[in-house]
Amino acid sequence: MVLFLGFTGVLGKLISLETTHLVWYRMLIAFLALFLFLGFTKQLRSIKREYIIPLILIGVVVALHWFFFFGAIKAANISVAVICLATASLFSAFLEPLFFKRKLLGYEVLFGFIVLAALSFMLYERPKNNGHEINYFLGYTYGVLSAFLGTLFTMLNAKYINKLDAAKITMIEMLGGVIVITIYFIITNDFAVFQNVLSLKDSIYLFLLGTICTAAIFVWMTEIMRHITPYALIMAINLEPIYSIIIGLIIFSDSEKMNLTFYLGSCVIIGIVFLDGYLKNKQ
Repeated sequence: MVLFLGFTGVLGKLISLETTHLVWYRMLIAFLALFLFLGFTKQLRSIKREYIIPLILIGVVVALHWFFFFGAIKAANISVAVICLATASLFSAFLEPLFFKRKLLGYEVLFGFIVLAALSFMLYERPKNNGHEINYFLGYTYGVLSAFLGTLFTMLNAKYINKLDAAKITMIEMLGGVIVITIYFIITNDFAVFQNVLSLKDSIYLFLLGTICTAAIFVWMTEIMRHITPYALIMAINLEPIYSIIIGLIIFSDSEKMNLTFYLGSCVIIGIVFLDGYLKNKQ
């Protein structure tokens, strides 16, 4: 499952669409896939109306999360985007006390400062791609915003995970993202997404991104949690940046090669993520 997640960033880079169009298509395809799945299994009518509006609003957060994630890839590269996602578990250290009224732990604050220091160290990275400097500062900024919004989305989702199954939650959230991005297109008079015909290559990549790397993954995660603990699942997902960086290096080669500062900072961040998970498991 995590290996498939590792292809998310790669597909985002392979797709030639601009970020808002990419996210719109991803959420639309995921919504349609889950709608057909729930319709085929006759589960659509069991969704309570009281959950629809809140989940649609959470879908807006998901859309923004993916907008910044793919924006980081377009501005910098896959490596920058995915390593920033590794900070999500540390954002949860500060958001969980707010959402679940628990005490803020001192070592979590320390880990947060270490991660910020590592990211600052990595900002000195300034390689060039085809003679043009890549905007790494914007890439890191978008990546960290994506991690924060992903953590916020997870916290908001926690309120509904015991009320609806993951497929229903995800379907409604995908619909919310499609609605808000469509409204944005209308306000900005950007109708290209409705008028332009997708290339065969982009169509294939978008289908894989929307079905396997989005809709199927959410259902898959729920099924896996029937057999392993949530902690084990989270630890596995923390390997996503490693898989994405390796896959990106294999497919894109030069544009994904980074200097030593990046890899040293990455090791620090991933090490902190695993240490944080280890300490929480010992409590």
